[in-house]
Amino acid sequence: MEITEVRITLTNEEKLKAFANITFDSSFVVRGLKVISGAQGYFVSMPSRRRKDGTFQDLAHPVTNELRKKIEETVLDAFEAEVNRKAAAPVEAVVPNGHAQAVEEESRS
Repeated sequence: MEITEVRITLTNEEKLKAFANITFDSSFVVRGLKVISGAQGYFVSMPSRRRKDGTFQDLAHPVTNELRKKIEETVLDAFEAEVNRKAAAPVEAVVPNGHAQAVEEESRS
């Protein structure tokens, strides 16, 4: 089973850094994985739902540690690439003449 696509959606939250969707063998999608900032770095949380007692239950999860590691490495690599891509992308600003113009990174502060 190969991970053929990973889509990352960044967030602006303190601990929840991104949502991820992964596709296996170009034919099966799992949505709702989360990239979380924890005490020991980033980790990937599987899609889950809250039970009536307040605990969480995974809706989908790997059965083997090997696949769990593969998913986590692939998602975290895609997350890092998306963070770097967003950091490098120029921001468009509307100037008084009404035209959009790229703004350099230093001028964002």
